[in-house]
Amino acid sequence: MMGMVLLLLLTAADDLKGQPIRLFEGETAFGWTITGEARVEGGKLILGGTKETTATPSIRFGSGRVRIVGTNATGGRFQVGDKEMTREGAVEIEAEVKPSQDAVRIIVPGGRTATLSVAEFTPLGMTALFDGKSLKGWKAFTGDPKREKSRFAVEEGILRVKDGPGDLATEGTYDDFVLQVTARTQGKHLNSGIFFRAIPGQYQNGYEAQIHHDFTAEPARKYVVDQFDPKTHKPTSKREVLSSAKDFGTGAIYRRIPARKAVAKDGEWFTLTVVAKGRQIATWVDGVQQVDWTDHRAANDNPRVGYREAAGAISIQGHDPTTDLSFRTIHIGRISKK
Repeated sequence: MMGMVLLLLLTAADDLKGQPIRLFEGETAFGWTITGEARVEGGKLILGGTKETTATPSIRFGSGRVRIVGTNATGGRFQVGDKEMTREGAVEIEAEVKPSQDAVRIIVPGGRTATLSVAEFTPLGMTALFDGKSLKGWKAFTGDPKREKSRFAVEEGILRVKDGPGDLATEGTYDDFVLQVTARTQGKHLNSGIFFRAIPGQYQNGYEAQIHHDFTAEPARKYVVDQFDPKTHKPTSKREVLSSAKDFGTGAIYRRIPARKAVAKDGEWFTLTVVAKGRQIATWVDGVQQVDWTDHRAANDNPRVGYREAAGAISIQGHDPTTDLSFRTIHIGRISKK
C-alpha cells in the first residue's frame, strides 16, 4: 500500500497544473501572428474585412488546456487542438493542445468578420523544481567569494533569497520549456531575475527574465534593440523601443528587449511565466504578455554572445546587498522539439 501511495504522490508531483495566461489581453493583438486584417475594439479582437484573415498565437506551448470565446463568421473556422467549430454564431471551445499544435487557429474568409474576446492557456504536465521543504535539486554558485554573498534558505515553505550577489541554479538542465515562478519582492524596486539555458557551473550566464518592478506612469525610456537577419544571423540595424520600464522591467529579457507594461507590484505575490521554444522566447506577468522575442543572433554556446539552443540550468539571481525575495512555487514543463 505504501508503494502505491508513493507512486501516486510522485505522479501528482510530475503532473501539476499551471496558472492560466492570457493569449489575448483585450487591448492589442500583441503576441499574435495575423495575415489579413485585424483590429481591437471594445476589448475584442476583430478579424477579417475585405481579405481572408488567419490568426494564431505566435509561439507554440507545451501541453496545456486552451479556452476561447468569440463569434464565428459564415465560412469561418475556429480551432483549438483537435476541436474545431465552423458554424456561424457564438463560439466557446475548451480543449487540450499538444506541443506540436497551434494553441488557437482562426480562419475568416474574405468579406466576413469574426471576433475573439477570450483566449487563455493553462499549462499542464508541470513538475515542481522547488519542493517547499529544502533546496534539493539546487546548487549555489561557488568559486568566487565576491559572488557568494547571497543567502538561500527555505522558511515555512518559502524559498528566501537575501543579499547578494549570488546565484542558485538547478542541477537539472532544460532547453525548451514553460516555466512558472510565483514570487514576491520584500522591498521597493528590488532587482533580481530568473536565468535560463544558463551554462552549468558558470555565474549567471544565461538568458535572464528580469524581476524589477520600477516603471514610470507613461512610456519614457527608449531602449535600443539590435536587429539580425533571420537567415544569415548577421546584424542588420538597430531599432528603438519605448517602454515605461526604468531597468527593462519585470518580464523583460534583460539586455535584449524591455517589458511592455507594469503589472506586478512590490510586496505582492505575482506569477512570472517564461516560454522558450527554440529561438523564440515569450513572457507573461500575472497572465499579461510582456515579451515576444526571437533570438536571431548567430548560434553560440554562450548566450551573452549569441543564440544558445543547448539545455541549461534555471537559476535565481541574488543581485546585490538589497536583494530580498520570496519564491512560493517554481514549476516547469518541458516542450518537445517535434
